[in-house]
Amino acid sequence: MTQQTALNAAHRRGGAKMVDFGGWDMPLHYGSQIEEHHAVRRDCGMFDVSHMCALDIIGPEARAFLLRLIANNVDKLKQPGKALYSAMLNESGGVVDDLIVYYINDTKYRVVINAGTTEKDLDWMAAHLVEWKLEAVCIPRRDLAMIAIQGPNARARVWQVLPETRTASELLKPFFAVTVGDYFVASTGYTGEDGFEITLPASKAEALWQALFTAGVKPIGLGARDTLRLEAGMNLYGQDMNEKISPLDAGMAWTVDLLAARDFVGKAALLANPRQKQFLGLLLLDRGVLRAHQQVITPHGAGEITSGTYSPSLQQSIALARLPLEVMIGDTVKVEIRDKQLSARVVKPCFVRNGKTLI
Repeated sequence: MTQQTALNAAHRRGGAKMVDFGGWDMPLHYGSQIEEHHAVRRDCGMFDVSHMCALDIIGPEARAFLLRLIANNVDKLKQPGKALYSAMLNESGGVVDDLIVYYINDTKYRVVINAGTTEKDLDWMAAHLVEWKLEAVCIPRRDLAMIAIQGPNARARVWQVLPETRTASELLKPFFAVTVGDYFVASTGYTGEDGFEITLPASKAEALWQALFTAGVKPIGLGARDTLRLEAGMNLYGQDMNEKISPLDAGMAWTVDLLAARDFVGKAALLANPRQKQFLGLLLLDRGVLRAHQQVITPHGAGEITSGTYSPSLQQSIALARLPLEVMIGDTVKVEIRDKQLSARVVKPCFVRNGKTLI
């Protein structure tokens, strides 16, 4: 049965085109995906991300658990509210899921995992808690909803609607969070723009959504969310990485700490199998659209597009791709599209952020 977020009725009243997304009934767009994309880059927009699962890891050995569970090192988290992006790996070094960890205190962490992998992730965590005999619990917070407000004017609109959060959130650096009453306000996001991701009781989500809408914040669907994240060079689980892909081959090496003495699931596999491919961007030079799984032809061997789309900001087709290690930024490669070989330029895997073109 398809699941619904606390904002489902609000989406339908707003005229959203609803689709099944990983078992959730979610808005694809509210009329124009292109207009929604530009609204976030130029003003601000809001996303219902309540399908993602927030969970609290609590207990005297919560830190010890995360040190062994994920590839990044939670010992980097010193200040309350500091966040860390990482991945859970399997024993062969593949990505079980990518996630964000927020440090609350030494015995409590807030973790946000992907919607489509939630049950698998919870089972994975529970099994390792038992195996390692650690004193901690993982509590899925089904009572919470999440709304992301993103764009150059996002902060101002949030403070207009929730003035009580301004003092605590005004000085938040990127990848930090603060709790203000019922609101967990994080300076994280999936668009490459400024803004907040706000976690709050599900019972209050619709009122906040309506207040933001009244303040001029445009609702944004999954379609624009995907073009925005791809322009920003952000990975999508299931496309850019999965259980068979090493984070070293998925542009996620910066989220892996192999230097610390600690052991973690998948570390031995990563040490035994260094990076095989590099994760770069492509800008199509010919007419066409880049899509996932298209083959990339280079003088150094074949590569593959993992995510591709038409970029509304650049008005060109762009992609993220796994390519041979010898390929250089600035090279021209070929992409097989409908039995044709079209030219594409290799670029850094980040096309647009903070409203600015980076290529």
